[in-house]
Amino acid sequence: MDQSGVHLWVKAEPFIVGALQVPPPSKFSLHYLRKISTYVRTRATEGAYPRLYWSTWRHIACGKLQLAKDLAWLYFEIFDSLAVKTPEERLEWSEILSNCMSEDEIEKQRNKLSVNTLQFLLFLYIQQLNKVSLRTSLIGEEWPSPRNRSQSPDLTEKSSCHNKNWNDYSHQAFVCDHLSDLLELLLDPEQLTASFHSTHNSLVSREAVVALSFLIEGTVSRARKIYPLHELALWQPLHAESGFSRISKTFSFYKLEAWLRACLTGNPFGTSACLKSGKKLAWAHQVEGTTKRAKIACNTHVAPRMHRMVVMSQVYKQTLAKSSDTLVGTHVKIHRCNESFIYLLSPLRSVTIEKCRNSTFVLGPVQTALHLHSCDNVKVIAVCHRLSISSTTGCIFHILTPTRPLILSGNQAVTFAPFHTHYPMLEDHMARTGLATVPNYWDNPMIVCRENCDTSVFRLLPPCEFYVFIIPFEMEGDTTEIPGGLPSAYQKALGQREQKIQIWQKTVKEARLTKALETGG
Repeated sequence: MDQSGVHLWVKAEPFIVGALQVPPPSKFSLHYLRKISTYVRTRATEGAYPRLYWSTWRHIACGKLQLAKDLAWLYFEIFDSLAVKTPEERLEWSEILSNCMSEDEIEKQRNKLSVNTLQFLLFLYIQQLNKVSLRTSLIGEEWPSPRNRSQSPDLTEKSSCHNKNWNDYSHQAFVCDHLSDLLELLLDPEQLTASFHSTHNSLVSREAVVALSFLIEGTVSRARKIYPLHELALWQPLHAESGFSRISKTFSFYKLEAWLRACLTGNPFGTSACLKSGKKLAWAHQVEGTTKRAKIACNTHVAPRMHRMVVMSQVYKQTLAKSSDTLVGTHVKIHRCNESFIYLLSPLRSVTIEKCRNSTFVLGPVQTALHLHSCDNVKVIAVCHRLSISSTTGCIFHILTPTRPLILSGNQAVTFAPFHTHYPMLEDHMARTGLATVPNYWDNPMIVCRENCDTSVFRLLPPCEFYVFIIPFEMEGDTTEIPGGLPSAYQKALGQREQKIQIWQKTVKEARLTKALETGG
């Protein structure tokens, strides 16, 4: 431990929610990001720096990096969704979009959006977390020691991306391994050599360290209060160590890097800490069924807001239902659950469902991302900001979402259907997470994967197969119907079915069948 008792760690949320579970475009390599970093500063007056406007990013991404516009928007929008905004601001944006009558009008509204340029560059760089290298796909991460290697035989593109988003050791290793690159990416161009490298005399601006707070935060002397990195780096007693000069108002590159490396430690609110010392919850013991293996852990009793986490594993042949403060605003991971019904009816920050089979998940509104990986025959019913899926087979998604569902690699027989349920607090929870009923892109997925996925990988549920879903619990609240209603084709199918039942009941009644006939006697 260094003398000042400063502990820094890599934040989990940018990786859990921000790193898309797919290998990044090749043009997000350091080489191109360095070029962008220099380019944006020369275009400061044109909406490129210190804030990057959508129109400028579109020009860079589509014109210089040759990305499709949809993909350029996807990364811009994911980053924007991580920004701290009030639910009211999010609802206002949804309203603006839902009032647009054409693509051009949507584009005009998007042109008003901007993001922090330097943080956006860091965000693009951390997409490398899920980059597939030939070496790791052949021999695993722990090279050259074969002992530590996972014994998993499936070393395909789809498996090598996974678990890193939730693995805080991966986050820490990624930042430590690439710390020099991350810092160099934030340097003003005049601080770099012709080959884009730092020198012993390079100086790091305050803005660059503020940007790095997107990834790093910490505490002093294990106190409860968490500070963004720049507040600690600029704290007077630490100037000698962090390399800050009050005269030039900049940091020494090599001192700052050495201080960061000395202070970086494990995330006290990460997944591993949650599993090791988190509170074990007994939810699964409240219901009938085999409770032997179910493991549920949370850190909500110690973690501040934005760091709260619930990890649920091996729920088997059970119905588990929860709506509680323990869940509010948490990142939830559900792992290896089988033949179960799981209801988590609270506003959630993010949800990852992995390696689950033959189960139904009914979720409260998910403020950021809902991601499924390696699931078979699973039904998910949710309002969410974004849905993404990879390596799923035979899953059905009843969703209400303001962004296009993302079909990543390795999926088969995906079905999308309209959101078809409600519970009494649902609209209240939607308001708290800033999720509206329009726009709703449940039926317009986007295929984002290297292999040429064609559209036959998914279907929209035929209205004749559609039924509403009833949540069988008594709760307080005002919601009495499906928010936003149903698309007309589905509403019509329900109406026709209802009519047939009524006609049949009337026919039976009018036929005045005897008791014996009615009971098949």
